[in-house]
Amino acid sequence: MVNAVSAPASPKLRWITATLLLVAAGLAIALPFLSSTLVTIALGGVAIAAGISQVLRLTSVEGSRGKVFRAFSAGLYLLGGFSLLAFPIESTLSLTLFLGFLLAIEGVMELAAAAAGGVPSRWLALLDGIVTVVLGGLLIVEWPLSGTWAIGTMVGIGMGFSAVNMLTAPPVATSEATT
Repeated sequence: MVNAVSAPASPKLRWITATLLLVAAGLAIALPFLSSTLVTIALGGVAIAAGISQVLRLTSVEGSRGKVFRAFSAGLYLLGGFSLLAFPIESTLSLTLFLGFLLAIEGVMELAAAAAGGVPSRWLALLDGIVTVVLGGLLIVEWPLSGTWAIGTMVGIGMGFSAVNMLTAPPVATSEATT
């Protein structure tokens, strides 16, 4: 069975890792504009790396149609990545609005799935849908002001939960037998 969070077997290393995550979470929440901008810049770097990867994979594609689609994909990644790096503050605002709509739509889908009744723990799915719609709606309604803090705050909260998971997850065995 694979755990969602792997925790180091060493209790000392587990506490060090969790403490570092908590410090990073605290900084991200205390400095949300800075952390939001840094996340946007990191996404730009990832997009550029993905674009370069697509360019390098052009030689492995058979046929000109496949090469055109791969080149188009590479161009979109590179354009998006360079745009994120060139305009990080504006990009953070755009990403926040996108995230708001994404969360709102995801929440509506959760509510629809819960209403259809095919979801285990239906009340939990309903709660998830309601919270997700409300969060998405708040980002949209408060935009562009939400763009200055939302992404960094959410990343900080996520790191905080990861730190708690790190401390509560069972340790990974150092030598597991493979069967």
